[in-house]
Amino acid sequence: MKRLLLRVLYVGRNAYWRLFQPITLGAQVIVVRDGQVLLVRHSYHPGWFLPGGGIKRREPLEAAARREVREETGAEAHELRLLGVYDSFGERKSDHIAVFVSERFDLVGGHDEEIAEVGFFPFEGLPEGVSPGTRARVEDYLAGRWGASGQW
Repeated sequence: MKRLLLRVLYVGRNAYWRLFQPITLGAQVIVVRDGQVLLVRHSYHPGWFLPGGGIKRREPLEAAARREVREETGAEAHELRLLGVYDSFGERKSDHIAVFVSERFDLVGGHDEEIAEVGFFPFEGLPEGVSPGTRARVEDYLAGRWGASGQW
């Protein structure tokens, strides 16, 4: 029942975006351990993604990144470094995404209900269905493109 509710909310959100074409701001985190990256699969949307999400009103970018990675994966990031800021103009919105990297963290809990699955994957063996934006950000990280910007 909760998955159905999440799916309905997801569809409603997309309808809102089509109608009002908002400007949004989000934060995502590349969580790295032993040559692997931590990815999430949502219960309401197919594919594998970096953990992250929207920034709340009056919430600093780094605080949002820490909150989202904790909620979605149970990881408590000790240190975050900004990889870059990216734009996405799909889904009829102007989305801006700050991508951070955490190489020092503790897994302290579970994930919230919007996440169906969490897993570490080798950089050279990302799972089938990984989103193109996630793949591109992982490639930026591996290539050392710090301070990057551009299209998601």
